[in-house]
Parts: sequence; structure tokens; C-alpha cells
Amino acid sequence: MSKVFSALATSVDGYITGRGPRPGHGLGDGGVLFDWYGDPRNAVVYDSLVERVGAVVTGRTTYEDSEMFGGEGPHPTAPMVVASHRPAPTEYADSERQFFADTIEAAIELAKELAGDKDVAIQGGITLTTAITAGLVDEVVIHQVPVLLGGGRRLFNDLPEQVRLVLVEASPAAGVIHLHYRIEK
Repeated sequence: MSKVFSALATSVDGYITGRGPRPGHGLGDGGVLFDWYGDPRNAVVYDSLVERVGAVVTGRTTYEDSEMFGGEGPHPTAPMVVASHRPAPTEYADSERQFFADTIEAAIELAKELAGDKDVAIQGGITLTTAITAGLVDEVVIHQVPVLLGGGRRLFNDLPEQVRLVLVEASPAAGVIHLHYRIEK
């Protein structure tokens, strides 16, 4: 049975972007959060997560700030489902890698169908928070980078109640600590 998880890089103060994220500058001034990707010592963790992914769910803000991923997606091969109440942009209406759903539940359901026996990855703080609130997330992987950004988009937004996490693994690495949690249900 496939799992729904998120693996996002965050600053120690909890931001997944720097200040001023927008189209053409999607991460704001938070590009430092991804410096660890290029270090070969982190390749095992990164590659193992990429191999799990059969489909990606993202929110409309991340989608637009990433310039609609050029009709593709953030993953090299997996299709992407955008959770949005607005219709798909006409320039990518015929994309074979991008799909749209109007609720987080519908987005996760479609992503699971598209993923087959692989897992569904969620990206974006609002999307992740919404999916956790709906009880749809199994695991959260936080790539915590030793920097304080002081502003930007938060990893987690307001949750209606406490969510308990169980630490599965903590792996200090080059320029990052990989924290793998299971959501207690």
C-alpha cells in the first residue's frame, strides 16, 4: 500500500522559502536551503526519496511560484497533481504530467491512482498542513538546514489540533540534518 509523505528542506526557524517568493524567484531569498542537494554525501538520502515517488501533489501557490514547472513537474518522471479551486491554465491543459483537483482529498486520491505501487509526495507548506489536517499524511521528512531565515513561507501553518510525530531516523549529513518522522494516528 502506498504512503503519502512530504520531504521538504527547512531552516531551523521553520521556513521553506526565504522572503519574497514569487514567479521567477520561487524560493525568495531562501536558496541556501538547497545547497545540500549538490553534495554527493547527501545523494543516498535524496535518491532514496526520489525513488519512492510515483506522483507529486502540490498547491497552486507553489505551482505558480515555480512557473507551472514548464508543463512538467518537480520530479523527473512522476506526474503532478495541483490542488486548486481555480481551473488549470490553458497553456498546460494538454500536459501529460500535470493534473488538477479541487480539494486536497481529490488530489491525494488521484495522485495515488497515478502513483501505482509507489508513494505520493506532497510539496508546499499550506498543502502539507491541509493534508495533515485531513488525516492523509503518513510520514514527514524534514531536511533541516542550519540557517535562520527570519521570514518567508513556513513549513507548517496553523493546525486545528496537536499532531504527534514519531522519530524514525535522524541522520546528520553535509550541511543538513535529515529528520524522518511517522505521523502517529
